[in-house]
Amino acid sequence: MPHYVDLNDVRTFVLAAQAGTMSAAAKTLHQPASTVSRSLTRLEKHLGVLLAQRGPKGLILTDAGKEYLLACRRALRTLTDGEEFLEARRSDPSGTIKIACPLTMAREILAPLLKDFVARFPSLRMEIEPYSFGWDQEPREDVDVFFKLKAPKDSVRRVRSYPGTARGLFASPAYVNAFGSPANPEELAAHRCAGSGVWKLSRGSKEVSPNIAFHVVTSDPGINLPFALDGLGITVLPLWMAKHPDNRNRLVPILPLWKPEPITLCALFSGSSRLTPKVEGLLNFLAEYIGTDRDPRVKHGRAKEYFTDLTLSPTSGP
Repeated sequence: MPHYVDLNDVRTFVLAAQAGTMSAAAKTLHQPASTVSRSLTRLEKHLGVLLAQRGPKGLILTDAGKEYLLACRRALRTLTDGEEFLEARRSDPSGTIKIACPLTMAREILAPLLKDFVARFPSLRMEIEPYSFGWDQEPREDVDVFFKLKAPKDSVRRVRSYPGTARGLFASPAYVNAFGSPANPEELAAHRCAGSGVWKLSRGSKEVSPNIAFHVVTSDPGINLPFALDGLGITVLPLWMAKHPDNRNRLVPILPLWKPEPITLCALFSGSSRLTPKVEGLLNFLAEYIGTDRDPRVKHGRAKEYFTDLTLSPTSGP
């Protein structure tokens, strides 16, 4: 197998040739002069040619060294141009980014942020594919970023987590006046409820899962909200939704000391350790908003009232 030249040795040679002495190059590189000398010797050994004569007055390039220096300068300039091009793409990515996400996220997060996203990335087109079921599905290969409400136990894609959404049990005052309020989680079974799956309620270290036969089976908070507001029964709602100015006086907390599991949010995406500019741009952009005081779901109050794991958003408020 061919033994490729070390690019660091090439850069050291160019600096040394331009500086004229090993010591001057070493000062620029913040390295001992002996390290610079070994690098130059290693490069010459690899090329099989003497590049510079060492003398008391410094380095004197050989004819081969002069020609190699010109070639190295052109090559390093090309590499620099490439890096600058990629950096420009990173600050202003282009093309199309395809996103699959829960319908609620598309409606409550992405839609309000489209204006800011387009202003930030004018050359990047966004294709949004909302879904309302199949939270456990694996994303298709043509989707760049797939948002899930539950982190996968295993996935071929990389995962980035965002702050979760705190939730609570709510009903309307009319329902409570007519049917009363449960005194403990077990009494939920005797009430009319809307939801899906298993409600896991925790109070400190204690956790219970009451046996509930849902009157309306749905996981969509957009359906659960009118169910509660219309006095039809009890449901689980995100706190940001229940405490929205339009809803907070029309709902009452049920079993306020018992907390339903928060909704987790994570993004699945493909890629190596270095993300593509468009994916990195989207993920970092959303991190500036999700779970922070700038989150479009926060209509009043502070993010810490509505979200969990706020350390996942570096710009979240105190």
